[in-house]
Amino acid sequence: MAEIKIEKKKLVWPWLLVGLVIAALLVYFLVFRDNGKNKEAVTEADYITNTNEPDLLGVKENNGTVAAYVNFVENSKEKMSLDHTYTNEALLKLIEATNAMANEVGYEVQADLEKVKEYAKMISKDPFETTHADNIRKADDILTNVLQNIQKAKYPGLAEEVEELKSASESIKPGVLTLEQKDAVKNYFAKASDILQKMN
Repeated sequence: MAEIKIEKKKLVWPWLLVGLVIAALLVYFLVFRDNGKNKEAVTEADYITNTNEPDLLGVKENNGTVAAYVNFVENSKEKMSLDHTYTNEALLKLIEATNAMANEVGYEVQADLEKVKEYAKMISKDPFETTHADNIRKADDILTNVLQNIQKAKYPGLAEEVEELKSASESIKPGVLTLEQKDAVKNYFAKASDILQKMN
């Protein structure tokens, strides 16, 4: 009688299991590798175009000097008067707030702020002087330039606010009495307050 050889059937399921494990590992690594790239892309989006400087708009410094200036502008119910007390105090507080914000982001502004302090002193010396608007405008132009430089270096998202600040500064007309354009002067301080508050 002839012997019939029975061969055991080769098991296919271990090979299927190995294939599924390999496929699962491939999917796992591809998914996590893509997530890493997405995180890197988001981080790069936080940087200013063509520089390695971060946009600090999302960082809250909570500087007390800046907050004091913002509160002064928001809560000051004083009317501008002939002695220019309000304008002088607002300028001095704006100088301090600008300096504080510059220090927070590591930007050197001392030379510019010294010039502005001189203009602030001129405003308070002689109340009957007719060139106060000239000095206010010169001070505002310097402060606007400083704030614009800080904005360009560290807060690119505030470009529109800086343009509004420039416009507010330009609306103060030299040669016109300050009290005749007090709304323009107060508007400048309000715009500066707005931009500093967003930086802070």
